[in-house]
Amino acid sequence: MKSVIRTEQLARTVTDADGQALHILQGIDCQIYAGESVAILGSSGAGKSTLLGLLAGLDQSTDGEIWLNDQPLSGLNEEGRARMRQQVGFVFQSFQLLEHLTALENVMLPLELAGEKNYQAIAQKWLERVGLGQRIKHYPRQLSGGEQQRVAIARAFAGDPLVLFADEPTGNLDSVTGQSIIDLLFTLNKENQTTLILVTHDANLARHCQRRLTLQDGLLHEEQAVAVTGEA
Repeated sequence: MKSVIRTEQLARTVTDADGQALHILQGIDCQIYAGESVAILGSSGAGKSTLLGLLAGLDQSTDGEIWLNDQPLSGLNEEGRARMRQQVGFVFQSFQLLEHLTALENVMLPLELAGEKNYQAIAQKWLERVGLGQRIKHYPRQLSGGEQQRVAIARAFAGDPLVLFADEPTGNLDSVTGQSIIDLLFTLNKENQTTLILVTHDANLARHCQRRLTLQDGLLHEEQAVAVTGEA
């Protein structure tokens, strides 16, 4: 099975206000394979989002190496990292939509910047797939939290990513809306055979994944998981 993401001795250290070193990640070795879904769990402050940011190329490690699709990230400059990020999609807890753009424009923009010629048609297709075909001209402030997250999911999948990263995708939603977002996310992921890596403290969300990794004391520990993706 092909490894899409691989890390060796991945570490991240920061300095606190008193000048003391904080070792957030301490020598993480892991492999994530094409088409699988992986949940990264851990308590608040364990470094889950830090790890996700490193794997996605949004941040740089203090030590160790990350390979995305066999490409080492450490040797890339910012321009190279930006090109690499065209292979990945993101869904965030806070949606990260641009308030001055409509739903359609929010999905179109990354496609247009990536040089996709049919960006409007692709964006509209994905908004229709997430059930927002009648809301494409609405601005984020005119959409509910669940609708905003559906826009974010459409934007993430529209670029046909190799890997989709989701950081607490149901964290700002009530339980009913959150469940509908879980169902949608895993249904689309199964249809598109995308590698899904999500950070969450939600056991209900994590149990949909084929693998669960718990981050504790700066290290990853694997748990047994029963995949229930087909129930979504």
